[in-house]
Amino acid sequence: MSENTTAKKTGVDKLIDGIEKVCNKLPPPAILFCWLFLITAIIGCIFSVMGVALTNPASGEVVTSANLFSKDGVDWILGNMVKNFTGFAPLGLVITMTLGIGLCEESGMLISMLNSSLKNVPAAMIPYVIAFVGTVGNIASDTAMVVIPPMAAIVYMGVGKHPVVGMMVGYAGAQAGFTANLMVAGTDTLLQGLTNDAIKAFIPDTTFQVDPTCNWFFMIFSTFLCAAVIGFCSVHMIEPRFGKYEGAGEAKLEEVTPQQKKGLNAAALTAIIYIIIIAIGFFTGLLSGENGAFIGSPLLKGLIPILFVLFCLCGLAYGFTAGTFKNAVDVNKAMSTQMAGMGSYVLFCFFCGQFQGLFNWTKLGTLLAIAGADGLEAAGFTGIPLCVAFILLCSFVNIFVSSGSAKWAIFAPIFVPMFMLLGYHPGFTQLLYRIGDSPFNCWTPMSAYIWMILSVAQTKYVPDLKIGTLISNMIPMSIVLQIAWIIVVVIWMSIGLPFGPGVGVALPAGIL
Repeated sequence: MSENTTAKKTGVDKLIDGIEKVCNKLPPPAILFCWLFLITAIIGCIFSVMGVALTNPASGEVVTSANLFSKDGVDWILGNMVKNFTGFAPLGLVITMTLGIGLCEESGMLISMLNSSLKNVPAAMIPYVIAFVGTVGNIASDTAMVVIPPMAAIVYMGVGKHPVVGMMVGYAGAQAGFTANLMVAGTDTLLQGLTNDAIKAFIPDTTFQVDPTCNWFFMIFSTFLCAAVIGFCSVHMIEPRFGKYEGAGEAKLEEVTPQQKKGLNAAALTAIIYIIIIAIGFFTGLLSGENGAFIGSPLLKGLIPILFVLFCLCGLAYGFTAGTFKNAVDVNKAMSTQMAGMGSYVLFCFFCGQFQGLFNWTKLGTLLAIAGADGLEAAGFTGIPLCVAFILLCSFVNIFVSSGSAKWAIFAPIFVPMFMLLGYHPGFTQLLYRIGDSPFNCWTPMSAYIWMILSVAQTKYVPDLKIGTLISNMIPMSIVLQIAWIIVVVIWMSIGLPFGPGVGVALPAGIL
């Protein structure tokens, strides 16, 4: 969507146009990752021959790059090519959730539900609502990136906005706001464990540690910050560039018919019964973690199949009650219709899986993270410049290495002790990492989910849409969010507000 509908282009528009023009010259996703695979193999070979080696502070092991052009490399590719594809995590998640959501969409339940709930919501509020839902939806982890954007597209069409913009806003909320939430999520527990490991390695005899709630207060505020910034950028930077959508998939929010109301009631009753069954399973210990905990429970770990069954049951209940489904043939046709557009995404997953497998096997991501951490440590920054530099380092590395926990496993043993020696609380150090690790998630081409968004948008709304359009429009959004987050954390530090219960900027006295 490089054509700006406004009469005069601003500097931001020209910048976005330039980024879009460059990114649109990228080859198709499958070919792009073939080239990335080859480049990674060559770099790994060069580093291996040069003997590049760095010490991983997380394990104390010396990390060296692997060479694909060797006997070990040949053994690896022959033994892992199929595994790289079938074990590519986004593939199973996307296909599973596409089946469930597609059944709801083909039955007509989604549009009826949106007609019922959003008919009276002002169109001007929709971007902020979608961004907020995307942000809080990330408590379901990667599932939010698959579930929310398609629904957001329907909502946007219903209020006369472009569906691709809706997909980007929902995706940015789930990705760029990935660490923000109103509730303590699995991310909090995962990062907190790595932080405590770093503390323990630095001070073996200490009982001092951080809790999963160490960033909770700031994350609650960040949820609303993400919604406000993403919504604002959508309205003022992105929507004017797309204009009015005129396509075959156009939808409109209308009054719900009596038959549709019956279908919604049947779906709601089905959902309530299903949720009650899940709750009984949780409180009886069948779906709970140790000592009845929610974090780490089978309920949280198995959220994808649980949601898949929920969507399927609700879609079936609505379809047969509202009359959109007559028999099993209609149900099969509905699922087939949704899956028909997934061919290009499956093709992409094969080649992206090979690239990510090689990238991990050559240890280039680990070497990049260690080198960046060593460089920042040697720079000699202190105070706020150190905090900002650390955030920006995390942002840069995040473009190439998407796993937040993998990066923190490398960074924590370096920066937690380093910041503790400077008088900073480990919970605060963890917060800085989370701020840097989040915003650029929404546009990095290393994320499989942006290619899923592209595939769905091409199939349903804009056949000639290119990756450059998505990336170029989400980069400014992520930059504004990153700047806003840095400003807020600096103000938060200056005022002395707690980032979580008992967690401030300063390390408690007597720890060192």
